[in-house]
Amino acid sequence: MFKCTCCGECCRNLDKSNFYKELDIGDGTCKYLDGNKCSIYDERPLLCRIDKSYEVYFKEYYSREEYYELNYNVCKQLQNKGG
Repeated sequence: MFKCTCCGECCRNLDKSNFYKELDIGDGTCKYLDGNKCSIYDERPLLCRIDKSYEVYFKEYYSREEYYELNYNVCKQLQNKGG
């Protein structure tokens, strides 16, 4: 399972991908972000679910470990940019 640090940076940088356009309030922030947490966490879109996204979209292209590593690397980049 992907271990999220709950920093909220991924939800503050939606403008980096057109996949999240419908969630963006216009400044790159998700309309469901409340503090650092998702206000619709249990009902969040599939693309916001790292583990399920892997199964649906990425398992043919990456091992689970590779996919997690890619996500962790982006997470760290976003955290360093914000900090």
